[in-house]
Amino acid sequence: MIYLDHASATPVSKKVFNAMAPYYTDDFFNPSAPYLPAKKVGTDYEKAKGIIAHSIGAKASDLVITAGATEANNLAFTCVRPKTYGFGSLDDSQNSPTKHVIEEQTSENSRVLYLETEHDSVRMVAQNLGGTAIKVLTNGLIDLNDLKEKITDKTELISISLANNELGTIQPLAEVSSIIREAKIERLKKEIKTQLLLHSDASQALNLLDINVSRLGVDLMTLNSAKVYGPKGVGALYVSHDARLHPLVAGGGQEKGLRSGTENVSGVIGFSVAVGETKKHLNGNRKKYANFRKILLRGLEGYELINKKHTLDNFVVLCYNGLDAERLIFLLEEREVYVSTGAACAASKGIRSHVLKAIGLSETQIAGSLRISLGETNDEEQMHEVVKIINSVVAEEKQRINNNR
Repeated sequence: MIYLDHASATPVSKKVFNAMAPYYTDDFFNPSAPYLPAKKVGTDYEKAKGIIAHSIGAKASDLVITAGATEANNLAFTCVRPKTYGFGSLDDSQNSPTKHVIEEQTSENSRVLYLETEHDSVRMVAQNLGGTAIKVLTNGLIDLNDLKEKITDKTELISISLANNELGTIQPLAEVSSIIREAKIERLKKEIKTQLLLHSDASQALNLLDINVSRLGVDLMTLNSAKVYGPKGVGALYVSHDARLHPLVAGGGQEKGLRSGTENVSGVIGFSVAVGETKKHLNGNRKKYANFRKILLRGLEGYELINKKHTLDNFVVLCYNGLDAERLIFLLEEREVYVSTGAACAASKGIRSHVLKAIGLSETQIAGSLRISLGETNDEEQMHEVVKIINSVVAEEKQRINNNR
């Protein structure tokens, strides 16, 4: 098997798995319990949170642990949703969450801006809030002029991923935060006190970029264990002191009341070990994947490279115009080579990529696009083998199409 879809999922490393194991058996205690063994587990949990937080230049108290990046992204948007989403405030007289109606918004008064190439866990939430999309250029980078034009005095939250999940495009967040600072200065001059926060989904980036929340100027940042060889179903949201969130899950008050429920100790332990390993090998992995990428691009034939610049080293997005990528995926799977057409959640529903549409690709280009995402299961020998297999499959498919004409 040659697995080339690490942007969708990564295997849990043996070191991570072994670190998690005791917390399923010997150290199974609820960290909120009052006795000493449970308190030790609680200490281990907080230490693990600290390791994760330190990897992005933050503190353990800045993180809210979630059940994955999707929940973290949804939680981030509650900074503009106290009256429109989730539990809001509890109605004590009825002992149940109060009901709220999402207010209608237009692009002129939209409180939310989001990049049009965002993952659906950002895009759909933003759209439900009446958010306005920020355009991208044909290379996948944010159109900074469009951002400037769309920030109004009523804008409260801007959401821009650090690295795109389909293209691997690395966004210039430092430039974005600079534009936001200028907007805040203008608001102060007009004595406007409306918040203006920057959220970034860094799920794909943590594996290959040296991240520092202060340097990037973000107020909220989403992290994902499943993309860095940690367990699935574990994520985290960095929350700055300026951001005021509202819980999506009500209950016992864990995670500063923002994410109630018994702590996922084993998952967070695994996440922390995975992050530690990732940071230790960051530069080495960059060089390794850059080399793999060169081998692929030099050896493959008849493709158009979609993500040429400003991309993570482990992303290779190819277009075989005139061919059906879904059929290519099926033919490659028969030879035990696993690639994708983009986000797994969209591909499983047969939905065309909104990301590729946003950068201006035609319907036939979108239909013929493959995403290769490299990772720890790969080696140089596999790259040479993949070149032969993909070239063979593409040639056979072109021949089949010509014979049917």
